[in-house]
Amino acid sequence: MNLNLFEAEGKSESHAPLAARLRPRAVNEYIGQEHLLGPDRPLRKALEKDSIHSMILWGPPGVGKTSLAKLIAATTGAEFLTMSAVLHGVKDIREFGELAKKHRQAGMRTIVFVDEVHRFNKAQQDAFLPYVEDGDFVFVGATTENPSFELNNALLSRARVYLLKSLSQDDLVGLLRKALTDAERGLGHVEWQVADDLLHKVAMVADGDARQALNLIETMSDLAEVSDNKGELNEAMLAEVTQMSLKRFDKGGDVFYDQISALHKSVRGSNPDASLYWFARMLDGGCDPLYIARRVVRMASEDIGNADPRGLPLALAAWDVQERLGSPEGELAIAQAIAYLAAAPKSNAVYKAFNQVRDLVKNTPDYPVPLHLRNAPTGLMKELGYGHEYRYAHDEPDAYAAGENYFPEQLQPVTLYEPVPRGLELKIGEKLQRLKNLDIEATKKQK
Repeated sequence: MNLNLFEAEGKSESHAPLAARLRPRAVNEYIGQEHLLGPDRPLRKALEKDSIHSMILWGPPGVGKTSLAKLIAATTGAEFLTMSAVLHGVKDIREFGELAKKHRQAGMRTIVFVDEVHRFNKAQQDAFLPYVEDGDFVFVGATTENPSFELNNALLSRARVYLLKSLSQDDLVGLLRKALTDAERGLGHVEWQVADDLLHKVAMVADGDARQALNLIETMSDLAEVSDNKGELNEAMLAEVTQMSLKRFDKGGDVFYDQISALHKSVRGSNPDASLYWFARMLDGGCDPLYIARRVVRMASEDIGNADPRGLPLALAAWDVQERLGSPEGELAIAQAIAYLAAAPKSNAVYKAFNQVRDLVKNTPDYPVPLHLRNAPTGLMKELGYGHEYRYAHDEPDAYAAGENYFPEQLQPVTLYEPVPRGLELKIGEKLQRLKNLDIEATKKQK
């Protein structure tokens, strides 16, 4: 099979958007994803063997998921049916399945392409299963979200997941050059004067998204004055078409969680520069500063803790400033808190202790409070032994009742909070060790 000569679904109309007109018609026109379509790579080998399988194409917007699905259909000579969660339901899935059965009986293969498959609910996803299992059609789903979280295990286990990567600047620059010189499908009917540096800037703004890059260059071409089939594209046009656009940032998707993860890990890793970088990236992408402020409070408690207890009130103060003053004053206060937390000594001792004690409580019976720890506000309670033999710590040497037990009688005392030898917790740890030594001595005397 010649992978470089087949036609895709049909030539695009001349009035279609540039990104649609330039969809690759052959594998050698496909931009990027060398790890999948390069020589001897898995998907390329499957195409060469004419042995296609159900798959999930997972990647950010504009990296060629739909184009790849259409190429696969054209390469294998399959009928190409497309579905969208916005437009189709279970009834439509069954109709597509029955149509695919008829194609199969006639010796034809069918690919059902499901765009934004993560938007399909469980019932819709389950509706695909019998047709996939029986081989009536090849299922190809496209998603920008992590399939492990968004797809049913039953459907996921029947499809191979391919990760598509954001396109490099060089890939995008090459695509833009093709768009400007292709007279049949692109903008090549005009002789364009454009600097290489401008193409690289367009690619940078597009941020790995081929559709965005082509939309930008097409809009710039609409603004240009063309005379005698000659025109010029410049930075002023790029500035004009990008002034109202935001960088790709889906606050409900993987990009969002990847960036907040990077911010949290940079703070934990004591790198204030990287922490501020990811903070600025999230703001630039349109993230609500109040969300970041809440996460910064979490960082102060989880990763700094008692190694520097000043971190938590500082984080809360930054949150308060953002709510009271808004941007940009609030964002500066959040930046101050982030830089402080990143530079502060680190401890997750309380975080670990809290998780451990929750497991302990969950996995042990609800033991009663020992009598000596109970209050005795009435005479009856005193007669029953409530508060009997309780040792008031302030009346003890150093305000510490050495050897006293504060756990339920049925539960052996357990060490949960283990301060780290950093920051204030260094001192806290030394004190707790001294108190443990007093407990040991008191226990020896009791024996």
